[in-house]
Amino acid sequence: MAWRDRWNFSLLAIQFPRLVIAFWLAIAVAGLFAFSSLKYALVPDVTFPIVVMTAEMEGTALEETEANLTKPLEAPFLNTPGIDEIKSMTFPGRSVVTLIFAPGPTLAEVTEDVGSAIAKVKPDEASVDIFPYNLNESTVATYAVASETENLADLAVALEADVLPALEAIPGVLKVNLQGNAALPVGTLSQPPDFETFANYNGTETLAIAVVKAGKDNTLVVAEAVEKTLSNLQSQLPELTFTLARTEANFVEEATQATVDALIVGVIFAIAVIFLFLRNWRATLITALAIPVSLLGTMIVMAIAGFNLETITLLALALVVGIIVDDAIVEVENISRHVEAGMPPKAAVRKGTQEISLAVIASTLTIVAVFLPVGLMQTTVGQFFKPFGLTISAAVLTSLLVARTLSPVLALYCFRPKHPRANSENPVDLTRPFPRLLNWSLNHRGWVIGLAIASFALGVGLIPLVPKGFVPSLDRGDFVVNYRTELPNIELTKPKPSEQSSSGFSWLKTLTQNPERILLRRTRSVGEQLFPIVSNESFVESVFTVVGGYGEPNRGQMYVKLNRDRNLSTQEIQAHLREQLPPIPGATVSVEDIPFVEAPINKQFELALLGADLERLQSALATLQKPLSELPDLVDLEISLKPGSVNEIERRNGQRVAYFTANLQPGAAVGDVTDQAAAIANAQLPPDIELEVFGDSALSGEVLESFGSTLGLAVVLMLIVLVLPFGRLLEPLVIGLSLPLALVGAVLALLITQCDFGVISLLGLIFLLGLLDKNAVLLLDCTGQLRRAGKPRRQAVLTAGVQRLRPIIMTTASTILGMSPLALGLGAGAELRQPMAVAIIGGLLASSVLSLVVVPVLYTLLDDLRLQLQLQSRGAKHQKR
Repeated sequence: MAWRDRWNFSLLAIQFPRLVIAFWLAIAVAGLFAFSSLKYALVPDVTFPIVVMTAEMEGTALEETEANLTKPLEAPFLNTPGIDEIKSMTFPGRSVVTLIFAPGPTLAEVTEDVGSAIAKVKPDEASVDIFPYNLNESTVATYAVASETENLADLAVALEADVLPALEAIPGVLKVNLQGNAALPVGTLSQPPDFETFANYNGTETLAIAVVKAGKDNTLVVAEAVEKTLSNLQSQLPELTFTLARTEANFVEEATQATVDALIVGVIFAIAVIFLFLRNWRATLITALAIPVSLLGTMIVMAIAGFNLETITLLALALVVGIIVDDAIVEVENISRHVEAGMPPKAAVRKGTQEISLAVIASTLTIVAVFLPVGLMQTTVGQFFKPFGLTISAAVLTSLLVARTLSPVLALYCFRPKHPRANSENPVDLTRPFPRLLNWSLNHRGWVIGLAIASFALGVGLIPLVPKGFVPSLDRGDFVVNYRTELPNIELTKPKPSEQSSSGFSWLKTLTQNPERILLRRTRSVGEQLFPIVSNESFVESVFTVVGGYGEPNRGQMYVKLNRDRNLSTQEIQAHLREQLPPIPGATVSVEDIPFVEAPINKQFELALLGADLERLQSALATLQKPLSELPDLVDLEISLKPGSVNEIERRNGQRVAYFTANLQPGAAVGDVTDQAAAIANAQLPPDIELEVFGDSALSGEVLESFGSTLGLAVVLMLIVLVLPFGRLLEPLVIGLSLPLALVGAVLALLITQCDFGVISLLGLIFLLGLLDKNAVLLLDCTGQLRRAGKPRRQAVLTAGVQRLRPIIMTTASTILGMSPLALGLGAGAELRQPMAVAIIGGLLASSVLSLVVVPVLYTLLDDLRLQLQLQSRGAKHQKR
């Protein structure tokens, strides 16, 4: 008993009840302040250091430039730890090399290292410029500016004099770009723009102001400050009209609010479950208080860690609602059971907390053991989920402290003595049929184990039928139409420094004898052909077009905002629009989702051909183009290396490369489509051409590999944590063998709902690991206590099953109902929340039903094996004597 008392720090809490209450009041107040300091965002603030090198060597042809300039610039970084990817583009006399680093070092550090390395290998006759790039420096809002009395030139003068300085003075604003300046007479602006652009809002040529935030600042805070500043300027400059043409702030706000709403509804559902089972408002209140107190305690940790209230952390908080109440449910239910049996409240608190102290602590620590590896993942994608793992770990540790200290103290004050009553008078009695089922299971252990193996095999067999994806497409209510014009095959001129620094992922291409505006006008004419078709869609609210963004005069982008009252999804409207857009000679058009961050991220589908011979690459592209274009799930298929003469050479990680890129039809799973395309390519490619998958499918593979190792580490840590309190391998082994029981439920749920098996559902499976062991720990710990008290094994197993049935059903029901608002897929950004909740609910349902009989059966079988090995060992020792 003394050993178990050391785990039961509830005994210390009930000796100093006022101190405990004061402590948690202080935590709640501090948590409120911490919550008020947290900012809303769409995704975690993760910096991926990117460095772009632009180099020039005059008088060199295309392949000579590659050999004498591009390759030497790439050489110091090939196969270098810490560098995820190296991309390069070679033009006659010019190279652009992009280095994408793994998260960790600062942008300044990697820029300095790159400069030092390049200084040693740069050809003497070449000039090299190095530009760091921060993906977090994104445009938070773009406003179209109009005037009924001013022409564009006068409008530009007013903007440059009064509006731009006011916006640039806002804290968190890095810079403000004036778009549409290509329509101005030369010399209108006092400061030359970084790059020239045409802008068009709803068919009218316009000027626009694009506000770019600094890397560490919050999108919503900056967007709100910009809106307020422009509102003040509107009163001072009544001749100007500012119209919000594009922002992600609205979607961020809607998505985060939808997650908060789901969290609140989940809390209400969880509390309703507790009351339904206990039918005691005092017990329900004690248990329910664990939720807000645990969440507020978690807010303190989030504030210290510098996290935001964004999609990932809010998802973590919404998911843990069911978990953070579990410990309190187990504590209060066990105390309540003793009070209902007639025990005085103080004695009931002491005995109840003592009985489940080991089980509660062990099961909670295993959840931390599962999620800490997720929080410590070092891969590029893994960095996005660091806040997820750490937030959940903080929440469950806080809930453990609440359950072990605050809940017993409140029970001491709130519970009233009761007379013993018959079992039939219990508020919710689900125990009557269970002993018969458990008794049958113990008499037919082979059937039970066979059922468990069959369910696991079924789950594995269903996996190929589940769509394989990466991150679900979000029905944001907006999308983009990207288009570009093809360039003539002529020599390229040297760009201006401002054009070099504006991007670095695609090179500014200009004509030798003609100014940049010729290309801009050619590209603008493509947009003018597309606009009537796009704007005539009945669900389109507005269209904002920019030509020449990021210093690329041959590229244009239409931002399409949809009406709120539409009855079609964003993806369905995109598919319909693709059918309406005509082919335009000399141009390529693509209808695409908006990425999470403004970055040169891969398209959904990206198939790369690697080979040394350019003509062989062109031939391979031509061979595969027709069969790939016939795949029904691929749309907007493009090739990077056109037939005929070559203007540029692309390289990736030191090899020449050519690409097929495409988007997907609504509902298509990127993994499945990529598998089909790869099978076609592998069957037709010559031996000297290698195939490699990039895009979302490659990221999905990277995530699967990373999460696979993380999952393995999580299981090992979980079993280690379980060995410590149980003191032997029997119970941890039973728990480990029962974990696969969740697979069939999770896979079936994903299959029925047609949710992708990707990053989000993978997180759900890891989440399940932490949930599943709780039931098994409760059963096995109670069984062990009863056996140590002198009960025979079978009687101990049956009694433990009955005693722990109600808390197991309560915790399972509260978790499932707590997550049900997420699983329903309601609200902005629901596509990102639903797969995880669906996988968890399906897995939890299956595992809870199966584990109630499989865990006891496994326990008796392995215990028999243990006893048999002991007898054999003793017999062997006796023979030696």
